[in-house]
Amino acid sequence: MIQRKANTYRLYPGAAQRETLARIAGACRAVYNLALEQRRDWWQRYKGRTGKSISFAGQCRELTDLRREVDWLRDAPIHPLQQALRDLDRAYQNFFSGRTGYPSPRRKGLHDSFRFPDPVSLRVERTGKSTGRVKLPKLGWVAFRGWYDLLGVIRNITISRRAGQWFASVQWEREVEEPGALALPAVGIDLGVSVFAAMSNGETIAPGDFGKKAMSGLRKAQRTLARKKKGSANRRKAVRRVQTLHARVANARKDFLHKLTTTIAKNHGTVVVEALQVRNMSASAKGTVEEPGRNIRQKAGLNRSILDQGWRMFRTLLGYKLAERGGSLIEVPAAYTSQTCSVCSAVDPASRPSQARFACTTCGHSENADVNAAKNILRRADSSLKPVEGHRIRRPVEAGSTRRAA
Repeated sequence: MIQRKANTYRLYPGAAQRETLARIAGACRAVYNLALEQRRDWWQRYKGRTGKSISFAGQCRELTDLRREVDWLRDAPIHPLQQALRDLDRAYQNFFSGRTGYPSPRRKGLHDSFRFPDPVSLRVERTGKSTGRVKLPKLGWVAFRGWYDLLGVIRNITISRRAGQWFASVQWEREVEEPGALALPAVGIDLGVSVFAAMSNGETIAPGDFGKKAMSGLRKAQRTLARKKKGSANRRKAVRRVQTLHARVANARKDFLHKLTTTIAKNHGTVVVEALQVRNMSASAKGTVEEPGRNIRQKAGLNRSILDQGWRMFRTLLGYKLAERGGSLIEVPAAYTSQTCSVCSAVDPASRPSQARFACTTCGHSENADVNAAKNILRRADSSLKPVEGHRIRRPVEAGSTRRAA
């Protein structure tokens, strides 16, 4: 099978290279926004004049003509500009298929990235124990730190800027043998807020709460930013401070999830998790003017806690790490797992008198509520549970497959 991964290195460009990187990112952003405006506002006039709809190939041809007239576009490499058009075309495909919302314009400081898709013009070399360099068109050799080996053939390199720092994400691929099935135990995992993960074997993982820990510093930095004059150098410094704090939170969360998912994947052959609808769970409770919501402040705090956990990233990391080792990740419906007894299967909301304790009103079984839910999650992957009245239990679906649960 084909294995695809990406190594991310932090770049240390020189002053001239930093300016070139910023110009290329700005050119790609301008091309993306111009093409978006064409598709959004000019498509009727364009179709009436040419008889054809706007397409990726057509916009690439127009980009070639535009580069002959605009010097700063001609100075940028052609491939990243074309990839910006490719990204827009993919965004429209995702919108029309219902996977995402309507494409929005890219903004400076938020979307400073571009991609080199031609592996012939790209090279990555090691220069020291933990250093290396990458060769890019129009830039030459750019130094980086944090070397770790490329195990396959380079496919493309994406350059991005986050909190004032430049990074190179080098995607590579290689042919590997299909892994054999793992003779390791299965485990069910219940994800939560007060306890990040409770496993059916009784183990619990405390949440990282990285965003919560950084909240005080973020509030102070954002208040400082709000008082700065727009366009001033001090405002740019304040923006950089906020970006740095957000980057630290994201890096800490990612490190926590990587370590946890690696441990789980090494010790289990099958992992069963809930198919959580995070978007619905973190929706605002504000309501409308006619029907305002209740407990809005409490719900906003819960939404922040839910998003701070990184459940989706946890599922993504765990999925590919299990697949590499021959394991599998299975998602099952989440309904009533916390109200069902793992011993007698009785469903009763009164069986959970508190957040942490489960006490079955039918058989008297008592244990940690999250561990009890994890046992129910594991059992749902093995056999279909009896449908709860008024609720249709869906069959479990293996994560990563294209089949939808019926």
